[in-house]
Amino acid sequence: MPNIEETVLQSDSSEAEGEVQKPKTPGQSQENKSFCSDSHRPERQPEVLSVTELIETISKVSKLSIAHEIVVNKDFYLEESVLPPNSLEGRFVDTVYKAFWDHLKEQLLSTPPDFTCALKLLKEVKEILLSLLLPRQNRLRNEVEEALDMDLLKQEAEHGALDVPHLSNYILNLMALLCAPARDEAVRKLKSITDPVQLLRGIFHVLGLMKMDMVNYTIRSLRPYLKEHSVQYERAKFQELLDRQPNLLECTTKWLTKAAADITPPSSSSPDSPGSSTMACALPNWAADNSELPSPTIVLYQGYLNLLLSDSDKEEFPETLLMDRIRLQEMESQLRQLTILTSVLLVARSFSGNVLFNSPEFVDKLKCITKALTEEFNSRPEEAMLSVSEQVSLEIQQGLKSMGLSALSSKNTASLTGQLQNIAKKENRVRTIIDQRIRLFLKCCLVRGMQESLLDFPGGLILIKGELADLGWKFVNLMRHNQQVYSPYYAEILKNIIPPAQAGETEVECL
Repeated sequence: MPNIEETVLQSDSSEAEGEVQKPKTPGQSQENKSFCSDSHRPERQPEVLSVTELIETISKVSKLSIAHEIVVNKDFYLEESVLPPNSLEGRFVDTVYKAFWDHLKEQLLSTPPDFTCALKLLKEVKEILLSLLLPRQNRLRNEVEEALDMDLLKQEAEHGALDVPHLSNYILNLMALLCAPARDEAVRKLKSITDPVQLLRGIFHVLGLMKMDMVNYTIRSLRPYLKEHSVQYERAKFQELLDRQPNLLECTTKWLTKAAADITPPSSSSPDSPGSSTMACALPNWAADNSELPSPTIVLYQGYLNLLLSDSDKEEFPETLLMDRIRLQEMESQLRQLTILTSVLLVARSFSGNVLFNSPEFVDKLKCITKALTEEFNSRPEEAMLSVSEQVSLEIQQGLKSMGLSALSSKNTASLTGQLQNIAKKENRVRTIIDQRIRLFLKCCLVRGMQESLLDFPGGLILIKGELADLGWKFVNLMRHNQQVYSPYYAEILKNIIPPAQAGETEVECL
């Protein structure tokens, strides 16, 4: 079987063979080989960038972030930004805009009319219209150039003969031709405006929407191409940033070091020790087989899982995953919600029996109630679970009554509400077990793949199979993409974390 570093870590060999075969990481010097001994290492001074270098770096990061967002977020699109009317920013923008349009009105009403601002606006309108044309629309391009010839318009303005209403009408007809069907009504309303200043203001607003439509169309058109070349593109752009900032992978190195420490058994442990036996019983075969000596890929997967365990707002975040930080925080929040939801459902089922829980409608109703009442769980766990216990207890009693079954005794009702309220405690046994099983399932999804993991779905989590499968797909797809893009960098870092002899002893067959 091929070596793990050569095959598994680079899960798509054709894509991994991009521009960077041996990336320049900060892990190739003697200094990095002793990175675990931070106390003996001189503190590294941050690199100071010039203003030009900073602007270039921001530009590179921006391009990389946009390309990454388009690839991993199928719902990514631009939308109109609407400022709150009473906000300071909103009032400031309204004041500036009003001052500009009032100034334009004064110029047009003066005697003779002053067309200075009008010419600048027409020039901007021309540039926007030309940007909306497709490369093949040469006839329209020539027509716009001729109709909005700025030199000619400037001469007309100097002689007081600039016909703003006529030009506005031409622009509106062209906008009606170029706009998306969703903007037809907006363009039609503009044609009823007689005031030239209000008309120009409306034209600019709708042109802004049309530009946004064109950008979204371009995003949809580029997405298949970007998906095909995203690995090479993102890796090349990241290498450019790394060349400019050699210390860029410092947090990534710490992150992988912690992951390796988390899954490396203590040197004093042995296969016959109680701790090892307990762990082996708790893990499925695939995990038990790989628990003694971590492979680079298993270390990487542990690192991915740790991102759902820790408080990512406070801890240093790996540079290779910064663009996905918000997505991972959302997944972490979903994981906590699923843990609470499953705990509630299992406790409720233990008291009501399978009769009620054989009804999908009843289960869905309990889910909706629990999700709604635990929205503020993080800030007020006791209050949230008090509300949940009362409402779930009531629903169970009503459900049993509707099916002609005996209601819960007062003792069982008190026990039910008490156990539900105890879920608010972090050390709650049910909550702890469910949390462990969900994380183990996600690790299984990374190692074995989603299809095989869904076929061997954990019995205790069956009530949230749909929700957990959705979370699993999102998590695995995101981490797979990250693994493909940054695998060469991870391999270089892990060479200094896991001794070569140790890394070669364990292989992961499922990938």
